[in-house]
Amino acid sequence: MDKKPYVIGLDLGGTNSEFGIVDQNANIIASTRVKTAGHGDVNQYVDDCVAALRPIIEKVGGIEKIHAMGIGAPNGNYYTGCIEFAPNLPWKGNIPLAQMFSERLGIPVRLTNDANAAAVGEMQYGVAKGMKNFIMITLGTGVGSGIVCNGEMVLGCDGMAGELGHVIVEKDGRQCGCGRKGCLECYCSATGIARTAREILEKTDKPTSLRNIPLDQIDGLAITLAAREGDAVALEIFEYTGRILGEACANFAAFSSPEAFVFFGGLSKAGDLIMNPIKKAYDENVLRVFKGKAKLLLSELDGAGAAVLGASALGWEVK
Repeated sequence: MDKKPYVIGLDLGGTNSEFGIVDQNANIIASTRVKTAGHGDVNQYVDDCVAALRPIIEKVGGIEKIHAMGIGAPNGNYYTGCIEFAPNLPWKGNIPLAQMFSERLGIPVRLTNDANAAAVGEMQYGVAKGMKNFIMITLGTGVGSGIVCNGEMVLGCDGMAGELGHVIVEKDGRQCGCGRKGCLECYCSATGIARTAREILEKTDKPTSLRNIPLDQIDGLAITLAAREGDAVALEIFEYTGRILGEACANFAAFSSPEAFVFFGGLSKAGDLIMNPIKKAYDENVLRVFKGKAKLLLSELDGAGAAVLGASALGWEVK
């Protein structure tokens, strides 16, 4: 029997949840968005998502036209369909999200780690097309990673492999939402770079346009805009952030020798401001045997496109 013509892809982020209805040629036919932040009750969250989905499902001919749904979520476990102890989401413990959506929509639902979903999207439609060994680094509310070896996602024994955002880069460093201290995520995520900005502004009296913004409102976009104007403190923030990320990637190269690192998410939109210090630190720290082998690339897929398309690919896996 032929598959139904559409699947739903969900990129579930710490701030927003992006939905797309996707056809078999990887076109996003319709999309909608629901705020993740502020939804303390996961049942209410799923109900609100289903309510937002109904109009776009009707737009493509109703639920009978939808083959399945795929979800990319922080700490998503492909094997169980659960979100497990995600530090950047409002819900604690094990959340059987795939089952919850499946019961409400009446279709099969698959779930994986959000960075794995982005990696699948990049491998099928983006700069990693044709690559069999690469590492996707997602720089959003947190830092995620999807590791592809020999053309396959690395899932590990329990479905949770590839949490490179929670590798410790600073002993006894910043407190992380995961419970540990000094994780990469605390320094190189959107929240991490804002934290760096606040620390620098509180510790020094260096002149910077960032002082015109309330401390709790400084974000990655404000820092990027200031850096593009040549603001010395904003440039220092990017140098610091990029150095930590470049050193971490030099370490990551040692275990999978990737053909490329692909950077995706809000912070990657800073372009050369973040990529130049990453490349410099990577080249200075990578083992000699790996020098000059891995490309450091920015995703070319627009916005949540990579993650939505990657999540939708999970839907097409359903027989």
